[in-house]
Amino acid sequence: MPSGIRRLAPLLVLWLVAAAPAPVALLAHRALYRLTLVDGRGNVVGGTGLMGFQLAHACPGWQVTQRLEMTVTNTEGARTQMVTAYRTWESAGGSRLRFRMTQTTDGRIAAETEGTARLAGPGGAGAVDYLRPGGPHRVALPAGTLFPLAQTRALIAAALAGKRFLSAPLFDGTGAHGATPSSMVVLAKLPPGPAPSPLLAALPSVRMQLAFFGHDPEAVGPDFQTTVRYWANGVAGTQVMDFGDFVMKARLIAFHPLPDRCPR
Repeated sequence: MPSGIRRLAPLLVLWLVAAAPAPVALLAHRALYRLTLVDGRGNVVGGTGLMGFQLAHACPGWQVTQRLEMTVTNTEGARTQMVTAYRTWESAGGSRLRFRMTQTTDGRIAAETEGTARLAGPGGAGAVDYLRPGGPHRVALPAGTLFPLAQTRALIAAALAGKRFLSAPLFDGTGAHGATPSSMVVLAKLPPGPAPSPLLAALPSVRMQLAFFGHDPEAVGPDFQTTVRYWANGVAGTQVMDFGDFVMKARLIAFHPLPDRCPR
Protein backbone atom coordinates (compact mmCIF):
# COMPACT_ATOMS: atom_id res chain seq x y z
CA MET A 1 0.00 0.00 0.00
CA PRO A 2 1.42 3.44 -0.89
CA SER A 3 2.61 5.21 2.25
CA GLY A 4 1.02 8.44 1.03
CA ILE A 5 -2.48 7.08 1.71
CA ARG A 6 -1.85 7.73 5.39
CA ARG A 7 -1.31 11.44 4.74
CA LEU A 8 -4.36 13.04 3.52
CA ALA A 9 -0.50 17.31 3.05
CA PRO A 10 8.57 19.56 -4.54
CA LEU A 11 10.37 22.44 -3.39
CA LEU A 12 11.92 22.95 0.03
CA VAL A 13 12.29 26.47 1.30
CA LEU A 14 12.88 28.14 4.66
CA TRP A 15 10.07 28.43 7.21
CA LEU A 16 9.75 32.13 8.10
CA VAL A 17 8.45 32.88 11.59
CA ALA A 18 8.86 36.64 11.54
CA ALA A 19 6.09 38.94 10.28
CA ALA A 20 3.44 36.25 10.67
CA PRO A 21 0.30 36.84 8.55
CA ALA A 22 -3.08 37.49 10.12
CA PRO A 23 -4.51 34.40 11.87
CA VAL A 24 -7.03 32.17 10.10
CA ALA A 25 -10.37 31.44 11.79
CA LEU A 26 -11.29 27.84 11.02
CA LEU A 27 -14.92 26.85 10.42
CA ALA A 28 -16.35 23.77 12.11
CA HIS A 29 -17.88 21.70 9.33
CA ARG A 30 -18.64 18.32 7.83
CA ALA A 31 -17.65 17.52 4.23
CA LEU A 32 -17.94 14.55 1.90
CA TYR A 33 -15.76 13.97 -1.17
CA ARG A 34 -16.18 11.51 -4.04
CA LEU A 35 -12.94 10.02 -5.38
CA THR A 36 -12.24 8.97 -8.95
CA LEU A 37 -9.07 7.77 -10.64
CA VAL A 38 -7.42 10.33 -12.91
CA ASP A 39 -4.06 8.64 -13.52
CA GLY A 40 -3.21 4.96 -13.09
CA ARG A 41 0.48 4.17 -13.01
CA GLY A 42 1.97 0.73 -13.26
CA ASN A 43 -0.86 -1.80 -13.18
CA VAL A 44 -3.63 0.38 -11.67
CA VAL A 45 -6.47 0.85 -14.18
CA GLY A 46 -9.44 1.79 -12.00
CA GLY A 47 -10.24 3.47 -8.73
CA THR A 48 -13.19 4.89 -6.80
CA GLY A 49 -13.84 5.99 -3.25
CA LEU A 50 -15.31 8.32 -0.66
CA MET A 51 -13.69 10.54 1.92
CA GLY A 52 -15.57 11.95 4.88
CA PHE A 53 -14.11 14.77 6.96
CA GLN A 54 -15.40 16.50 10.09
CA LEU A 55 -13.86 19.39 12.00
CA ALA A 56 -15.72 20.02 15.24
CA HIS A 57 -15.24 22.25 18.26
CA ALA A 58 -13.93 20.25 21.24
CA CYS A 59 -13.48 23.01 23.77
CA PRO A 60 -10.87 24.28 24.18
CA GLY A 61 -9.57 22.67 21.00
CA TRP A 62 -10.63 20.93 17.80
CA GLN A 63 -11.56 17.37 16.95
CA VAL A 64 -10.93 15.96 13.48
CA THR A 65 -12.58 12.77 12.25
CA GLN A 66 -11.67 11.51 8.80
CA ARG A 67 -12.44 8.29 6.95
CA LEU A 68 -11.03 7.44 3.54
CA GLU A 69 -12.30 4.45 1.59
CA MET A 70 -10.78 3.54 -1.77
CA THR A 71 -11.02 0.57 -4.09
CA VAL A 72 -8.42 0.21 -6.84
CA THR A 73 -8.45 -2.28 -9.70
CA ASN A 74 -5.36 -3.65 -11.45
CA THR A 75 -4.84 -4.81 -15.02
CA GLU A 76 -5.82 -8.37 -14.08
CA GLY A 77 -9.16 -7.24 -12.68
CA ALA A 78 -8.25 -7.79 -9.03
CA ARG A 79 -9.65 -5.23 -6.59
CA THR A 80 -8.00 -3.96 -3.43
CA GLN A 81 -9.98 -2.10 -0.79
CA MET A 82 -8.11 0.37 1.43
CA VAL A 83 -9.67 2.10 4.43
CA THR A 84 -8.03 4.71 6.65
CA ALA A 85 -9.78 5.90 9.82
CA TYR A 86 -8.14 8.91 11.47
CA ARG A 87 -9.11 10.84 14.58
CA THR A 88 -7.32 13.65 16.42
CA TRP A 89 -7.80 16.27 19.09
CA GLU A 90 -5.64 19.37 18.74
CA SER A 91 -5.46 22.18 21.27
CA ALA A 92 -6.57 25.62 20.14
CA GLY A 93 -3.03 26.95 20.34
CA GLY A 94 -1.58 24.06 18.34
CA SER A 95 0.75 22.83 21.10
CA ARG A 96 -0.92 19.50 22.00
CA LEU A 97 -2.20 16.63 19.88
CA ARG A 98 -3.91 13.32 20.55
CA PHE A 99 -4.12 10.97 17.59
CA ARG A 100 -5.24 7.55 16.43
CA MET A 101 -5.05 6.10 12.93
CA THR A 102 -6.00 2.64 11.66
CA GLN A 103 -5.36 1.56 8.10
CA THR A 104 -6.68 -1.66 6.60
CA THR A 105 -6.19 -3.44 3.29
CA ASP A 106 -8.95 -5.86 2.31
CA GLY A 107 -10.08 -5.92 5.94
CA ARG A 108 -6.65 -6.69 7.41
CA ILE A 109 -4.84 -4.13 9.54
CA ALA A 110 -1.91 -2.70 7.60
CA ALA A 111 -0.84 0.08 9.97
CA GLU A 112 -1.85 1.62 13.30
CA THR A 113 -0.68 4.64 15.24
CA GLU A 114 -1.86 6.06 18.54
CA GLY A 115 -0.45 8.47 21.09
CA THR A 116 -0.04 12.05 22.25
CA ALA A 117 2.32 14.84 21.27
CA ARG A 118 3.29 18.15 22.82
CA LEU A 119 5.30 21.18 21.73
CA ALA A 120 7.02 23.67 24.05
CA GLY A 121 5.22 26.50 22.23
CA PRO A 122 5.03 28.19 18.81
CA GLY A 123 8.22 27.39 16.95
CA GLY A 124 9.47 25.19 19.80
CA ALA A 125 10.60 21.60 19.92
CA GLY A 126 8.62 18.81 21.57
CA ALA A 127 8.04 15.08 21.72
CA VAL A 128 5.51 12.44 20.74
CA ASP A 129 4.62 9.59 23.08
CA TYR A 130 3.50 6.61 21.02
CA LEU A 131 1.27 3.86 22.37
CA ARG A 132 1.44 2.08 19.04
CA PRO A 133 3.13 0.82 16.96
CA GLY A 134 5.79 -0.92 18.98
CA GLY A 135 4.44 -0.21 22.45
CA PRO A 136 5.09 2.89 24.56
CA HIS A 137 8.08 4.92 23.40
CA ARG A 138 9.02 8.56 22.84
CA VAL A 139 10.29 10.34 19.72
CA ALA A 140 11.63 13.90 19.74
CA LEU A 141 10.03 16.56 17.55
CA PRO A 142 12.31 19.27 16.10
CA ALA A 143 11.85 22.98 16.62
CA GLY A 144 9.35 24.45 14.17
CA THR A 145 7.15 21.34 14.06
CA LEU A 146 3.49 22.00 13.26
CA PHE A 147 0.48 19.86 14.06
CA PRO A 148 -2.18 19.43 11.31
CA LEU A 149 -4.59 22.28 12.04
CA ALA A 150 -1.77 24.65 12.95
CA GLN A 151 -0.23 23.81 9.58
CA THR A 152 -3.51 24.42 7.76
CA ARG A 153 -3.88 27.83 9.38
CA ALA A 154 -0.26 28.74 8.63
CA LEU A 155 -0.51 27.68 4.98
CA ILE A 156 -3.72 29.57 4.29
CA ALA A 157 -2.56 32.68 6.14
CA ALA A 158 0.76 32.71 4.28
CA ALA A 159 -0.90 32.21 0.89
CA LEU A 160 -3.50 34.93 1.49
CA ALA A 161 -0.69 37.27 2.60
CA GLY A 162 1.11 36.78 -0.71
CA LYS A 163 3.76 34.23 0.21
CA ARG A 164 4.56 31.74 -2.54
CA PHE A 165 6.51 29.06 -0.68
CA LEU A 166 6.44 27.62 2.82
CA SER A 167 8.08 24.63 4.47
CA ALA A 168 8.03 23.16 7.98
CA PRO A 169 8.24 19.82 9.77
CA LEU A 170 4.78 18.29 10.16
CA PHE A 171 3.58 15.79 12.72
CA ASP A 172 0.05 14.54 12.07
CA GLY A 173 0.10 11.17 13.83
CA THR A 174 -0.06 9.07 10.65
CA GLY A 175 3.56 7.91 10.75
CA ALA A 176 5.64 5.95 13.22
CA HIS A 177 8.82 8.04 13.10
CA GLY A 178 7.87 11.50 14.32
CA ALA A 179 7.79 14.67 12.21
CA THR A 180 8.42 14.70 8.47
CA PRO A 181 9.28 17.57 6.10
CA SER A 182 6.41 19.22 4.25
CA SER A 183 6.30 22.04 1.75
CA MET A 184 3.75 24.27 0.06
CA VAL A 185 3.77 26.10 -3.27
CA VAL A 186 0.97 28.59 -3.93
CA LEU A 187 -0.51 28.18 -7.40
CA ALA A 188 -3.21 30.87 -7.34
CA LYS A 189 -5.13 33.30 -5.14
CA LEU A 190 -8.81 33.40 -6.06
CA PRO A 191 -11.33 36.14 -5.21
CA PRO A 192 -14.81 35.33 -3.87
CA GLY A 193 -16.87 33.56 -6.51
CA PRO A 194 -18.84 30.42 -7.40
CA ALA A 195 -18.59 27.70 -4.74
CA PRO A 196 -20.59 24.73 -3.42
CA SER A 197 -22.10 26.94 -0.69
CA PRO A 198 -23.02 30.65 -0.40
CA LEU A 199 -20.95 30.69 2.79
CA LEU A 200 -17.87 29.70 0.77
CA ALA A 201 -18.73 31.83 -2.26
CA ALA A 202 -18.32 34.97 -0.16
CA LEU A 203 -14.72 34.12 0.76
CA PRO A 204 -11.37 34.30 -1.06
CA SER A 205 -9.54 31.04 -1.60
CA VAL A 206 -6.13 29.73 -2.58
CA ARG A 207 -4.93 26.82 -4.69
CA MET A 208 -1.74 25.22 -3.50
CA GLN A 209 0.41 22.17 -3.98
CA LEU A 210 1.49 20.34 -0.84
CA ALA A 211 4.25 17.75 -0.64
CA PHE A 212 4.95 15.39 2.27
CA PHE A 213 8.28 13.61 2.55
CA GLY A 214 9.18 10.40 4.36
CA HIS A 215 12.21 9.14 6.24
CA ASP A 216 13.79 7.08 3.46
CA PRO A 217 17.12 8.82 2.62
CA GLU A 218 17.16 7.16 -0.80
CA ALA A 219 13.71 8.42 -1.81
CA VAL A 220 13.86 10.79 -4.78
CA GLY A 221 10.57 12.64 -4.25
CA PRO A 222 7.75 13.03 -1.74
CA ASP A 223 5.75 10.13 -0.34
CA PHE A 224 2.53 11.98 -1.08
CA GLN A 225 1.52 15.23 -2.72
CA THR A 226 -1.76 16.94 -3.35
CA THR A 227 -3.11 19.98 -5.11
CA VAL A 228 -5.98 21.50 -3.13
CA ARG A 229 -8.20 24.56 -2.99
CA TYR A 230 -8.64 26.05 0.47
CA TRP A 231 -11.16 28.73 1.32
CA ALA A 232 -10.10 31.33 3.89
CA ASN A 233 -11.97 29.47 6.67
CA GLY A 234 -10.05 26.22 6.16
CA VAL A 235 -12.64 24.31 4.13
CA ALA A 236 -11.01 22.22 1.41
CA GLY A 237 -12.53 21.97 -2.05
CA THR A 238 -11.44 19.80 -4.96
CA GLN A 239 -8.23 17.88 -4.32
CA VAL A 240 -5.93 15.95 -6.65
CA MET A 241 -4.05 13.38 -4.56
CA ASP A 242 -0.90 11.70 -5.87
CA PHE A 243 -0.24 8.46 -3.99
CA GLY A 244 2.70 7.48 -6.15
CA ASP A 245 1.19 4.39 -7.80
CA PHE A 246 -1.96 6.28 -8.82
CA VAL A 247 -3.63 9.69 -8.68
CA MET A 248 -7.17 10.29 -7.40
CA LYS A 249 -9.37 13.35 -7.68
CA ALA A 250 -11.56 14.16 -4.67
CA ARG A 251 -14.58 16.33 -5.52
CA LEU A 252 -16.56 18.02 -2.74
CA ILE A 253 -20.15 16.72 -2.98
CA ALA A 254 -21.58 17.72 0.42
CA PHE A 255 -20.77 20.50 2.89
CA HIS A 256 -22.46 21.41 6.18
CA PRO A 257 -21.27 24.01 8.73
CA LEU A 258 -21.38 22.82 12.35
CA PRO A 259 -22.43 24.96 15.33
CA ASP A 260 -19.96 26.48 17.75
CA ARG A 261 -20.99 25.19 21.19
CA CYS A 262 -17.95 26.45 23.08
CA PRO A 263 -18.72 28.93 25.88
CA ARG A 264 -17.40 32.45 25.41
